[in-house]
Amino acid sequence: MNQNSNISDNNPGQALLHTPTGVRDTYGAECASKLSVQESVHNVMSGHGFKDIETPTFEYFDIFSKERGTASSREMFKFFDRDNNTLVLRPDVTPSIARCVAKYYKDEDMQIRLCYTGSTFVNTPPYKGKLQEVTQVGAELFNDGTSDADAEMIALTIECLLKSGLEEFQLEIGHADLFRGLVEEAGLSDDDASKLQKLIEAKNFFGVEELLDSLTISEDLKEVILKLPELLDNLDDSIEFVSKRSKSERVKKAIDRLKNIEDILNIYGFSDYITIDLSMLSHYSYYTGVIFRAYTYGNGEAVATGGRYDGLVKQFGKESEAIGLAIVIDQLMLALSRQKLIDTDALDGSILLYSHECREETISLASKLRSEGKKLQLMRKSSKRSIDDYKEYAKRMKIEKMLYLDDEKNITEYDFNEDKETKRKLSDY
Repeated sequence: MNQNSNISDNNPGQALLHTPTGVRDTYGAECASKLSVQESVHNVMSGHGFKDIETPTFEYFDIFSKERGTASSREMFKFFDRDNNTLVLRPDVTPSIARCVAKYYKDEDMQIRLCYTGSTFVNTPPYKGKLQEVTQVGAELFNDGTSDADAEMIALTIECLLKSGLEEFQLEIGHADLFRGLVEEAGLSDDDASKLQKLIEAKNFFGVEELLDSLTISEDLKEVILKLPELLDNLDDSIEFVSKRSKSERVKKAIDRLKNIEDILNIYGFSDYITIDLSMLSHYSYYTGVIFRAYTYGNGEAVATGGRYDGLVKQFGKESEAIGLAIVIDQLMLALSRQKLIDTDALDGSILLYSHECREETISLASKLRSEGKKLQLMRKSSKRSIDDYKEYAKRMKIEKMLYLDDEKNITEYDFNEDKETKRKLSDY
């Protein structure tokens, strides 16, 4: 029997204190900071005209099936209802919102702007050490297939990250159709295309070269595929390089679109935050156009993702172009913390401590202070505890101030930020 078993035997409740692998508690100042960041990001989206929508945490399996191009079946948390229907915790919010648009906006043919805050659930292997429940704040724009819509959503992503407090990051932009166009032109089978994609995603470029050498494709296309990861500095030069070697109209449209988006983002003034990456591949197969991911130092995972998915809503019965973005709050919070851009030690709120003789005056004062926007908790002083006990409690709870109303109707104000004590009359408030 191991040590943990002994602990559980001696205290059965001890085992219940732990969360399952891949999920965690967020509390105290960290939780407050997370909610503040979510609100900041949401306010930016609202400022761009996006309206809130909430979709269920779990839905029918078919909403996220392989045919939709979302997560694989083995990555989903699945369970059954009483009628034996297969349900899943949503691994991705976008298909849910696409379903809603097809249902509630079936006849709308002009812009639909929706935003959301919610969790996604992906059943990753435990050894990868990734969170299996992740909070996202996202926005989806429907019925607009223009490059202006692409650029606005990328600009919105940048604005959200800046508003969150993040200062240094880079948003990489690619196009899902560029790789598909090259694969199509090269005549690769689905199996070979899948192998090539996995090697590129793993940045195994020796493996890429070895695979290409084993296939019968032109030297020009082979050179393009091998050079794509290096084409980052100058988009005009990259376009010229690819155009000389590829005759695919699909590839041409993709790189022309990227050029248009870059030009529009220059108007927004965000050119310093973007990098055009012709080798970028889409995580979800439902992406049909521009794709993007934002990265920052101190964190290997993307803090924001997005892309165009013009065919997804059609799977639910409505023709609609669409593009979306998701700010990955958990990764963003990790980055902000590691870059010391959030203060989890900040003091906040007040305690109003009172003797039982001052109950009526205390309740009246608390109502007045709260009406002025003060955060205030009431505590009746126990005769068994000293003022120092309450001061130490306030410091543990990261409280900014404590006000003590004694039976003489005097108030002693303790300011823990400035470490000072002030005597006042009740009438001063």
